[in-house]
Amino acid sequence: MIDGLQEILYTLRQNKLRTALTAFGVFWGIFMLILLLGAGRGMQNGVLDSFADNALDTIIVWSGTTAVAYKGHGLGRRIAYTDDDIAAIRQQLDGVRFVTGANSMGEGTVTYEQKTGFFDVFGIDDKYFQIRDQVPIPSGRSINLLDDHQTRKVAVIGTAVRDRLFGADANPVGKMIQVNNINLTVIGVFHDRNNNGRDSERLYVPYSTFTKTFGRGNQVHVIWARPKDGVDGFALEQDIIALLKKRHGVSPDDRRAIQSFNFAEPAKMVKGLFVAINAFIWFVGLGTLMAGIVGISNIMIITVKERTREIGIRKALGATPFSIVSTLLLESILVTSIAGYAGLVLGVALVELMAYGIQVSGAEMEFFKRPEVNFSVAVTALTLLVAVGALAGFMPAMRAAKIPPVEAMRAE
Repeated sequence: MIDGLQEILYTLRQNKLRTALTAFGVFWGIFMLILLLGAGRGMQNGVLDSFADNALDTIIVWSGTTAVAYKGHGLGRRIAYTDDDIAAIRQQLDGVRFVTGANSMGEGTVTYEQKTGFFDVFGIDDKYFQIRDQVPIPSGRSINLLDDHQTRKVAVIGTAVRDRLFGADANPVGKMIQVNNINLTVIGVFHDRNNNGRDSERLYVPYSTFTKTFGRGNQVHVIWARPKDGVDGFALEQDIIALLKKRHGVSPDDRRAIQSFNFAEPAKMVKGLFVAINAFIWFVGLGTLMAGIVGISNIMIITVKERTREIGIRKALGATPFSIVSTLLLESILVTSIAGYAGLVLGVALVELMAYGIQVSGAEMEFFKRPEVNFSVAVTALTLLVAVGALAGFMPAMRAAKIPPVEAMRAE
């Protein structure tokens, strides 16, 4: 084995320029593939990040005014949801995992000591933050079931509210604020990136507290829902709309009275787009790799031609076809493996350096975040490269092994 490696290294040193150019072709192919995959992942992360803190199966339903006369009801009738609609959805539709409503009183006057701000105030129950489970709560907690059942005078405030009333570095948990002259205790702080961060300019209080304190009755302004695992979210969305139309006497053809948005729809389109983009990246990357592999094959053909007389002598001295093939094949694998590994390491390092630079600099790019390379994909690419490199060297090696010793020694 050692003798074989020494022979291969001697052969490669004798043809330094040719070896270097061949290795560079392989190196460049894997290097560009890794960079393209990293950039593609960065784009995908950036686009998916634009969905902010909403789970990709979230369904939102809000009301409008009727546009079709139906069952004696005229046009322009405003649809108003109530707690009974939430209960009906929960009881009659089996595919619902979570469903809740949010009730709003618009802007309220929020005061802490000498500081005052005007922020939107919402009444919610414990299911709201279960549906929106990707909204981070950096300090404190969210509203729970006991808060609602016991009508506790507590509030969860957005980071924008905290910054305005307490300061960005303050911890307001446990502090007392006033909302329209009603004392509420802050139990948590959330950061919601929806609407470019404007949804952090909100306060959430328990639904029962909101109803009794601010006199908003059992109104529901917006319905939030998520399907159970394995349930078609698009079908559930239509079932919710159909149920609400039936309960409020709305024509099945009316599209304005009850409106909805399913985050799964744009997410599906984005994922389909990136399947095509990733396929294109692999096509370009593998094409670049194949150029390097073709170079390996051509070099092996030239090597066999140059060493034909040597091969003939070795066969005459008793060398087996296997030993000849293995020597030439090992030469191909060695060049491919070293060059490919170098390209892989440098490509991954550059992608990680790019991600680190973006993070440290605090750069905000709307559709490009956290470029990264999947480790299994990188290893698969390297394995594929070595396998194809071995195949590229196998055919010339087999041809060399089949040359009769007499003909080989006659070669010039």
